[in-house]
Amino acid sequence: MSAPLARIPCTIVTGFLGSGKTTLIRHVLANANGRRLAVIVNEFGDVGIDGDILKGCGDAACPEENIVELANGCLCCTVADEFVPALDLILARRPAVEHIVIETSGLALPKPLVQAFHWPAIKSRVTVDGVVAVVDGRALADGRVSADLEALSRQRQADTALDHDNPIEEVFEDQIACADLVVLNKRDLLDAAGIDRAMAAIAGALPRAVRIVTVADGKVDPAALLGLGVGTEDDIENRKTHHDNELEHDHDDFDSFVVALPEIGDPASIARRVAGVAEAHNVLRMKGFLAVSGKPMRLLIQAVGPRVSHYYDRPWGASEPRRGNLVVIGLKGLDRDAVTAALLG
Repeated sequence: MSAPLARIPCTIVTGFLGSGKTTLIRHVLANANGRRLAVIVNEFGDVGIDGDILKGCGDAACPEENIVELANGCLCCTVADEFVPALDLILARRPAVEHIVIETSGLALPKPLVQAFHWPAIKSRVTVDGVVAVVDGRALADGRVSADLEALSRQRQADTALDHDNPIEEVFEDQIACADLVVLNKRDLLDAAGIDRAMAAIAGALPRAVRIVTVADGKVDPAALLGLGVGTEDDIENRKTHHDNELEHDHDDFDSFVVALPEIGDPASIARRVAGVAEAHNVLRMKGFLAVSGKPMRLLIQAVGPRVSHYYDRPWGASEPRRGNLVVIGLKGLDRDAVTAALLG
């Protein structure tokens, strides 16, 4: 009888837009020392890590096909329809991938993503080797959590997938609270007093002893980044954040399904219907694409609870069937038939 396969370690890299995550991951890919890597890029539109930049590294350790982009700002809320398929794709690669790096979007909360590693489709195959928070040392030294707060605000407004609307400082503290390693980047732009101020700002957000490394240009030793061996998912409930009251359910309690919808006549009407269904049936998340009669563009619709947004994202392809699909995510026991009937009207 063959021995069970070991779980593949995953490093989650979190941090604000502009903190230096792209540069850091490029450095890791270029200095992998033969370790076969894959990267899951979780971004929205053109913010966060630029997948094209990573794909341009040209390093044999992580060929282009091992970089998977998920254009959604809240990876945790798309576990069933995006994260699991991405893992399936990566874990099927040959030669086998030895380590996966997951980059969250700049405003994402890492704790829900770590909790998702308890999903049955995930927990037997991968483990969280560690959560790495990348911070902008110069911004912290100047009393800010990001060098460009206006850019963060624009990112928040553009990313309809975000399921929280909290002060930037709280998001920073939540990212730090889940970290197993903090990388203070842009050390070369600081004098000794500036480094002291930045370190004090990090220490003020750390609820426990966590190693902090200072680097310039994201040049952290890959050996210090990969191979932490923490198994963070087994300790995540001890990582206290501002949003714990919103995360009382375990991801094992989630359920999801897809509802196929015919062409619709009025986007505003379907948005009201989606909001009503979410409120009546306690649906956590809905997202998908719809076809609007007489419109050549595909309608993207996103709902977090009863908050719904929609916009046209691109033209329908000539060979694409003009029908909609809406992913519904809720807690176990969600009445699929009732939700489906309500969405179909």
